[in-house]
Amino acid sequence: MYESANVSDDADRTAFRRAEKQYKLYYEQDSKFSRKKKLPKPVDLSSVLDFNSISQDFNRTGVLPDGIRVAESDSSVFCIENRPGFYFIPNALSLEEQCKWIRESLTSFPQPPNRTNHNAIYGPVADLFDSAKANKVLVQEDTNIWKFYDGEEATAKVKQRRCKSVSASVLLRKLRWSTLGLQFDWSKRNYDVSLPHNNIPDALCQLAKTHAAIAMPAGEEFRPEGAIVNYFGFGDTLGGHLDDMEADWSKPIVSMSLGCKAIFLLGGKSKEDPPHAMYLRSGDVVLMAGEARECFHGVPRIFIDEENADIGALESELPHENGDFIAEYIKTSRININIRQVF
Repeated sequence: MYESANVSDDADRTAFRRAEKQYKLYYEQDSKFSRKKKLPKPVDLSSVLDFNSISQDFNRTGVLPDGIRVAESDSSVFCIENRPGFYFIPNALSLEEQCKWIRESLTSFPQPPNRTNHNAIYGPVADLFDSAKANKVLVQEDTNIWKFYDGEEATAKVKQRRCKSVSASVLLRKLRWSTLGLQFDWSKRNYDVSLPHNNIPDALCQLAKTHAAIAMPAGEEFRPEGAIVNYFGFGDTLGGHLDDMEADWSKPIVSMSLGCKAIFLLGGKSKEDPPHAMYLRSGDVVLMAGEARECFHGVPRIFIDEENADIGALESELPHENGDFIAEYIKTSRININIRQVF
């Protein structure tokens, strides 16, 4: 689902694609910057919805922008009138919860038998985070066998065997997704119940159930059965797509944002429908159920600069975790955990 550089001219003409291009990170082309640090091209962000500010204004004045309303059963949950089934919960996760799930997303969630984008090339990669922290190197032992070694030993093996290698820190930065619970097969675009997997942690299941309740059909409880964790680095985007592989679209996808602020686009059932642009900050939760499940959506940009990333509180809290390693990672990254009821 990460955006391809090859997009047809026809796609460029859709309202959704134009919005993606509007908010995507581009750099100044002026030659005076060619020998200096590249500067991001200015972007007009005046029409981006900021539910954090909307919530603060509503609590103070009781007034909402046109087209925005609060959920009938919870005034801290916001809806968009022309996108039924979409719910935005700003600051839904406490700082402690954010730190916990950032840590788990880096240390536990990519662990085999959970699959990641690295499986296709390297097979199951165990202990990626610890290996990156220890400056280890993944060395190809055989055609389909790779193993982590300390730096000097890795250098010797590569020189002796003339085999391929890659540092664990590079692999961690190139981690783009991991799957929890029932494993999603990206090549077949379906859930493969035969694949071994770890269960979604009970605490994450309970958190998802709590936030999903407002979007559930009356009398039903959300059943977290699968989850996809997306990892965004500098310049990464998530192209417009539908999450349409689950059996029952009346059940919500519960999407939790962690790390650097991003722009989220919520379109309509056609890419010709102009999308709503909104900020997603660390701790925000989005629900998409019913008709909203049929809406194209994507992430054209994350903000990693100190002024716009909005992770000051995280930076203050995370240095106590793993000797600043997690804090350094999240300064330029965003993590999204989206939890689904598959059947």
